[in-house]
Amino acid sequence: MSTAAPGRPVRPSVAARALRRTADDTALRPYRRFALTPYSPTIGAEVEGVDLAAPLAPEVLAELKRALLEWKVLFFREQRLDAASHTAFARHWGVPEVHPFLPKAALPEVVRLAHDEAQPGVENVWHSDVSFAPAPPLGSVLRAVELPEVGGDTLWADMAAAYDGLPERVRERLAGLRAVHDFLRSFGLLMPPAERERQRALHPPVEHPVVRTHPETGRALIYVNRVFTDRIVGLPEGESAELLDLLQAQAAHPEYQCRFRWAPGSVAFWDNRITQHYAVSDYFPAPRVMERVTITGDRPR
Repeated sequence: MSTAAPGRPVRPSVAARALRRTADDTALRPYRRFALTPYSPTIGAEVEGVDLAAPLAPEVLAELKRALLEWKVLFFREQRLDAASHTAFARHWGVPEVHPFLPKAALPEVVRLAHDEAQPGVENVWHSDVSFAPAPPLGSVLRAVELPEVGGDTLWADMAAAYDGLPERVRERLAGLRAVHDFLRSFGLLMPPAERERQRALHPPVEHPVVRTHPETGRALIYVNRVFTDRIVGLPEGESAELLDLLQAQAAHPEYQCRFRWAPGSVAFWDNRITQHYAVSDYFPAPRVMERVTITGDRPR
């Protein structure tokens, strides 16, 4: 054990304990329509034997949905998707949404995330997509278009496992709290004043519970992030900032994470309701181009 001084042990930031992958932590049924390889005890698994560009049988879709709820983010290799087939796969889970700010690709539902020497990567902050919306996305399907030779990995964090890891006194303190989410903290920073005011009328700040309940699994999870969460309602500014910093820091613990190394043809599909993600910006000045389709979700409860 590491020590700060002789005889004074340092308490680990994440206590040693059994991590729960599902609500009741029971052994789930095996997957019979594809092979599945976990990336960590609670989050992330690679799926083999599914062609996302082909028609998918109902039995395959049912198992993929079960795997997404169990593992929170699914990875696929050597896929051959274009904008149309990419969007068609996302439609199996709901209606693709059109992002209000990010640049689009061949279809309006397909966001293009392109970075190079002139436009460095900016997604290297832990966040949940579009939490500033009244009904944030259910999830997103991201595919690699152009990759650097090395670098540009993406990490995901299991925010239900992170909630479980909080001390009981902190979980009690969070009960009933709500937080304000606002696009001005990120997208609004680069807008001219007139455009910022126009977008503010279209996208006013919203309140979401600090602890969200997943609508399908019932898991309680931390639902604040560094990109869009502005403050906790009803708390003094200093207390709000201190509590947010504590909660936002939980995503950074490796015990709650998985990491994906992209390759040509790679696809990641994650549940945006229960995860946060971080795109590592270690590839500058090489280019990295990704395309994403996001699926409409529901209001957090």
